[in-house]
Amino acid sequence: MSKTILKNAKVVNENTIFETDLLLDGDYIARIDADISDANAHVIDLKGDLLLPGIIDDQVHFREPGLTHKGTIATESRAAIAGGITTFMEQPNTNPQTTTIAKLEEKFAIAANSSFANYSFKFGGTNDNLEELKRLDKNACSGVKLFLGSSTGNMLVDDEAVLEKIFSNTEMVISAHCEDETTIRANMAIYQEQYGDDIPIQFHPIIRSAEACYLSSSKAIALAKKTGARLHVFHVSTGKETDLFINSIPLEEKKITAEVCIHHLWFTDEDYAEKGTLIKWNPAVKTKEDKDRLWEALLDDRIDVIATDHAPHTLEEKNNPYTKAPSGGPLVQHALQAMLEKEKEGKISLEKMVEKMCHNPAKLFDLDRRGYIREGYFADLVQVNRNAKTEVNRTNILYKCGWSPFEGVTFGSKVVRTFVNGHLAYDQGSFSEKKNARRLTFNR
Repeated sequence: MSKTILKNAKVVNENTIFETDLLLDGDYIARIDADISDANAHVIDLKGDLLLPGIIDDQVHFREPGLTHKGTIATESRAAIAGGITTFMEQPNTNPQTTTIAKLEEKFAIAANSSFANYSFKFGGTNDNLEELKRLDKNACSGVKLFLGSSTGNMLVDDEAVLEKIFSNTEMVISAHCEDETTIRANMAIYQEQYGDDIPIQFHPIIRSAEACYLSSSKAIALAKKTGARLHVFHVSTGKETDLFINSIPLEEKKITAEVCIHHLWFTDEDYAEKGTLIKWNPAVKTKEDKDRLWEALLDDRIDVIATDHAPHTLEEKNNPYTKAPSGGPLVQHALQAMLEKEKEGKISLEKMVEKMCHNPAKLFDLDRRGYIREGYFADLVQVNRNAKTEVNRTNILYKCGWSPFEGVTFGSKVVRTFVNGHLAYDQGSFSEKKNARRLTFNR
């Protein structure tokens, strides 16, 4: 087994920041101590740079199989490790959809051969696959995904009787996209009558409104309380929804949890004038007041996790008229830098950022020995230089789709190195040819 010593690291972990050395032995962190030496180990001097647990992204769309002109597990996981994300959970709205155990295992086989980052997948619930869901082992994957509002690759679950049966028949975390479809369709009809397909993008958060989000989220939460299901509400986008969640008990005791995404913490509806459909997401980016309240809920622990909802589309697709332009955008390469920028602005501490992007996803999904810098844990680590500027432009974007909503932004930090299971997978702009990613395992 190969050994590596990381010298002079400034570790951010479990609500503390401290200087230390680390010994990596094979896949694991073997030792954390002030001054480590080993004649058989390769030594890397971090020179006081930050060392964080690898970021865990609980919501990505890597588009494989079937939509590989947008992205693949290989291309998007490669971009992810360049951004410090060492673990991802991918969503089921591919082609074919991941709604059978056989299709789920086919995805795992693809990732085993091609992924640069640790991986798991969500199993998609539909109106007609309840029996298949009942057969799914609780340790097979990261959880169940339900679309309670239509989105890219329509998997809408709109049969209320089936929905209650799904909530009643799985021990796994149910992650839900919550938008009320009836409200959205009624709003869309109003604007299509006025504008046809070319609806101005500024109406997107009015069509996919705050009320549509709240109606769906509140309904899902009520159903989770009724059935005792373990519910995780994806990409909360409105201030009103934040009142649905609690911070009065520890995360380990919560049955209902929430996630916020990078774009809802960064952009507002004022940005549509410049960015257009490039920042068209479902749920929509909404008002400054919504963004401010999302930050409040994140910081007071009503919101538990920060994710990306990375969803690449080609520029040609995004440049279509409103009704034909798909929702979603690529974010994994720059998510950590975006949050570090907010830390520099005083919006969030390093410790809280690591809690929301590393510790909490690991807790929430019961990941085995990931999400922390601890002896005996997998050595998923990211080194960050907080004083190196990075401008996002077409020459350094790694997504297969070739663009980013952050183009033109200069971040005041740089991901220097990323370790995946103890292996130096990304080193100052270069990628290792060896892939050392693992299928996630769980403590359930």
